[in-house]
Amino acid sequence: MNRICPRFLPMLWLSLCMVGSVLAQEGSSPNVLIVTVDDMSCDSIGVYGCGVSDTTPTMDEFAKTAMKFEKAHVLVGNCMPGRNLMWSGLYSHVNGVEGFRQNPDPDYPVLCDLAKDAGYFTGIRGKVNHSTPYVPYAWDAVLDQDASGKAYHKKDARSFGESTKRGIDMARQAGKPFCLVVNISDPHKPFYTQGYSEKKTDPHVPTKVFDADDVVVPGFLFDDPAVRDELAIYYSSVRRADDAFASILKALQESGQADDTFVMFLSDHGMPLPFAKTQLYHHSTRTPLMVRWPGVTEAADVDDDHFVSAIDFLPTLLDVMRAKHPTPERLHGRSFAPLLRGQTQRGRDHVVKQYNENSGRNRHPMRAIQNEKWLYIYNPWSNGERVFATATNGTATARRMREIAKSDSAMAKRVDVYDHRTVEELYLVSEDPDCRKNLIGSASAANERGLLRAMLAKELERIDDPVAPLLKDVEDDDLREAFMAVEDAKSEALKKAKPKKRAKRKAA
Repeated sequence: MNRICPRFLPMLWLSLCMVGSVLAQEGSSPNVLIVTVDDMSCDSIGVYGCGVSDTTPTMDEFAKTAMKFEKAHVLVGNCMPGRNLMWSGLYSHVNGVEGFRQNPDPDYPVLCDLAKDAGYFTGIRGKVNHSTPYVPYAWDAVLDQDASGKAYHKKDARSFGESTKRGIDMARQAGKPFCLVVNISDPHKPFYTQGYSEKKTDPHVPTKVFDADDVVVPGFLFDDPAVRDELAIYYSSVRRADDAFASILKALQESGQADDTFVMFLSDHGMPLPFAKTQLYHHSTRTPLMVRWPGVTEAADVDDDHFVSAIDFLPTLLDVMRAKHPTPERLHGRSFAPLLRGQTQRGRDHVVKQYNENSGRNRHPMRAIQNEKWLYIYNPWSNGERVFATATNGTATARRMREIAKSDSAMAKRVDVYDHRTVEELYLVSEDPDCRKNLIGSASAANERGLLRAMLAKELERIDDPVAPLLKDVEDDDLREAFMAVEDAKSEALKKAKPKKRAKRKAA
């Protein structure tokens, strides 16, 4: 019989304890805490290369404890369809939430249903009507009010910690693990305004306020005093989002359950300024995805090899919770839990993006495919006459852009892109992440254009996307206009229609 040298016993015991800890984590269902920020570009975070100093100290510290994804993308450039895609695991044309309108009678389960079925207590703070097919939805708790029933202000950073604490306490009282979705409202507009508005006094002051001299202007915008002023209040709002995240993590730590809690942090899409929000450009969809799974992920680990996306969030969370998956062929994404365990996955070399409708129910469908080098975008609505409807039109930056364009031909061309686009766009994002140079007509990029167009068509066919047939002949203007005639009619009908009452919810 082999004997173990006594001097190795302490080391062996420590190793067995560490293995046991990992097995315990893997063998049990951890608590789940999902934290989102609203309208924040990935590179507004220090650890993601922000050029502005000290925007996100809490997020930067969290990255030291978590696994950071460099190639993570959300798939829709606006909030409600984007969040419904995340928590249904279905693209918008299937889950029925293509814009800012409810799907009153969904025939599919979402995160809330599946977590409850797995024995979790479910709670949500913020974005309730944006995160689920209809409202009210069957969360165990909506944490938008304090214990006395008073509504929290959505820009009160400290209140997000209070909501988190309350959700954790309610789960403990129920004797269940928790699945909480805490949606921070910053840096969504209205931005922090103290010092920038004589008409408004903002009581919710971030721990650091930036001014125009502090900011770095993104490459997809332009340097101008009006732009710098707007970016200053944007970055101040980013800092306030960081303050909210700090209060959430403090509540989790003080609960004593941090070591048993899977934490996922992300932004729903890019900053609410032109060429970011409501678009499918690189900076529109790249998200700061960071995951901490105690006993599983390694601290300060970085995955810069695999593309993961919002369509993969639900199947991943179900694996983490050891919850039952819906019929496999129903979900459009797949779990990246193996990546969290340090493994690799094939087929993660691109993402497919989808946009349909804005908050005004104007339909301007766009589809895109992006890999490590290239981004291809297809805009069937673009005909040189239709003007793209976007939430960023009301910004000071957009107004200044149009004002300059009256006397500046280069800016006039930029405004034309902003308003009218082209049917196809192609960008070498590895060198042009700001998507300033459209290479769709370049002979040197013709091969990539054809390959990406074919790949996108195949992916859209897989999910039965109605845009797929158009890609078989992108030069057919009549085919495209016939498609858009249907879309335009749908838009007009949606604007006139009264909201449908929700049918009785079927059991998931």
